[in-house]
Amino acid sequence: MNFKIKYPIISKYLTVNSKRRSGQLIKPAVKFIVAHDTGNPKSTAANNVSYYSRTCNDDYASAHIFVDDKEILECIPALTTDKPEKAWHVRYNVTGDNELYGYEANDAAIGVEYCYGPNINADESYKRYIWVLAYICYKFNLDPRRAIVGHFVLDPGRKTDPKTGLAASNRTYEQLFEDAAKELEECSENLPDEINNEVIINQQNKIMKVIKNPSSQKIYAIGNDNKKHWIFNEETFNVGKEMGMWEDWDNIESMGDDAYAEGHTLIFVK
Repeated sequence: MNFKIKYPIISKYLTVNSKRRSGQLIKPAVKFIVAHDTGNPKSTAANNVSYYSRTCNDDYASAHIFVDDKEILECIPALTTDKPEKAWHVRYNVTGDNELYGYEANDAAIGVEYCYGPNINADESYKRYIWVLAYICYKFNLDPRRAIVGHFVLDPGRKTDPKTGLAASNRTYEQLFEDAAKELEECSENLPDEINNEVIINQQNKIMKVIKNPSSQKIYAIGNDNKKHWIFNEETFNVGKEMGMWEDWDNIESMGDDAYAEGHTLIFVK
């Protein structure tokens, strides 16, 4: 079974071995997801990651992924690697995570932050948020109706997220589970077998080089991993261009691709 990659996940990692990013790996595995909101209306994904980066040694608080209406930014490795790291997104002195899942959230859960506010398109931000939750469930074989939990459930004395952010977008916490489950189902069915389930990372927001093999006529995006990733069709190319992953047709270079290792197949849909 494959998964439909609708959006790029941009990795903007915090400095490793800092207070916000220890570099410690999640162990024994990703067991659940903590749904957060930023608690800071108008603050975008880029705003939050930039703040974390500037203050990486000021505090231990962190989260893996920030989502708004334009970007999905990962600042602690989670979906962009096969070795997800710990983030400090739930206090260790709360007991709800152990009671529900048998693990501390910081040790075994991915934290996803929902960005909201009057300057953020609620529908687009929510679409990306739901898609990220579904993709985590897909990648780590989790049931969205059981594996997603709100921060407020784990720390009810201090937190209200993500209910506050969802309410600002005219949505409910209860709706979150059903929408994530529906997204997982829709993104996991009726995909061609050759489409790989790995997302290509637009590392540090760099534009990917696009080449065309003159013999096969296939068009590839060259990733930061120096691999060639086949662009599945014209729709994928156009959506990727809108996302800022590459430039237009005029910038495609005609050349052989033997110098690049085989990568994945890219498919983006609106």
